[in-house]
Amino acid sequence: MKRKTGQDRSITQTWRPQTQAVRGGTARSEYGETSEALFLTSGYCYDKAGDAAARFAGEQDGMTYSRLQNPTVQMLEERIALLEGAEACRTMATGMAAMTAVLLCQLQAGDHLVGGRAAFGSCRWLTDTLLPKFGIATTIVDARDPQAFLDAVKPNTKVFFFETPANPTMDVVDLKAVCDIARERGITTVVDNAFATPALQRPMEFGADVTAYSATKMMDGQGRVLAGAVCGTEDFITNTLLPFTRNTGPTLSPFNAWVVLKGLETLDLRIRRQSENALKVGAFLEGRVPRVLHPGLVSHPQHELAMRQMDACGPIFAFEVEGREQAHGLLDALELVDISNNIGDSRSLMTHPASTTHSGVAEDKRLEMGVTEGLLRLNVGLEDVADVIEDLDRALGRVGL
Repeated sequence: MKRKTGQDRSITQTWRPQTQAVRGGTARSEYGETSEALFLTSGYCYDKAGDAAARFAGEQDGMTYSRLQNPTVQMLEERIALLEGAEACRTMATGMAAMTAVLLCQLQAGDHLVGGRAAFGSCRWLTDTLLPKFGIATTIVDARDPQAFLDAVKPNTKVFFFETPANPTMDVVDLKAVCDIARERGITTVVDNAFATPALQRPMEFGADVTAYSATKMMDGQGRVLAGAVCGTEDFITNTLLPFTRNTGPTLSPFNAWVVLKGLETLDLRIRRQSENALKVGAFLEGRVPRVLHPGLVSHPQHELAMRQMDACGPIFAFEVEGREQAHGLLDALELVDISNNIGDSRSLMTHPASTTHSGVAEDKRLEMGVTEGLLRLNVGLEDVADVIEDLDRALGRVGL
């Protein structure tokens, strides 16, 4: 497949993010298509047997099998890497495939990981259940306190793993402070940046080694497909991550890659408008509910830190009411906002984490994370924000708030 003349990294790296999101990584075939081509193929043919041997030996450029390379998937990987400011990217079938791969590819029995307490339920399952099964010790800390990471370091600590902002409590991690601690000790930092995406936060600018994503969320942004991504140095992606993924097969389908490519074209527009809407909804909820957890609000204890390392705070935040009964009652009273455990969608969605996304986490650990029975997580969409506020106002009234 021939690349369009001039579409090389030395040029695309100079483009601004909004341009990269539309054009970065584009590889046109001889037909000159304007939209990225969708290559639905599992395998590839060779002119000569020697060409096949040379490709498998890494001596000849070209594709061998879609578990390893696919033209559509490759365009997405190049585009995400450009947006991230990373040397390379590998995509995967889901966000959790990305999180699992990025940890297992670099950890082995006898190693130690330090993880943030506030995290998506499945990420806590990785740190609390899966890794210990393979002899990998884990220590969970309050990631809001950089000193907690330092205090947890052991001679065998290999990875710091955390989310910022964290799901669903919106804890914010001081990226520079934690990454500095890790770098001074040869520890790899893996940052789950799914809530912000590189459109709003670029952890590598603060010293992070690796970023991981559920591209299902804001990158697709319209609730259509599952996808995951990991960004890092060329050495990490090629020599550490790729051997794991090529042999275990958490492969992203070309169709899903194509859909996410289309989503990236509008990512900057969507996430900024949704951030504005979410801030207005958060301001409305202050005073109506016992507690609002939105880093963009001055009331958030880490507001200043969030403003230093994020361009905006995204569409997702949380708030608390009085217990599960009132939380479920509020959800049931909604007419516009959907009850859904998805996030990053262009539609407004709300869920009760304790009974959905974090229901598999033991109650004591949920409470340690800050996931109370009254906590609700809200994804504010692209609807007219006045309609969203009116819907919440009606629902709050029906449950006595």
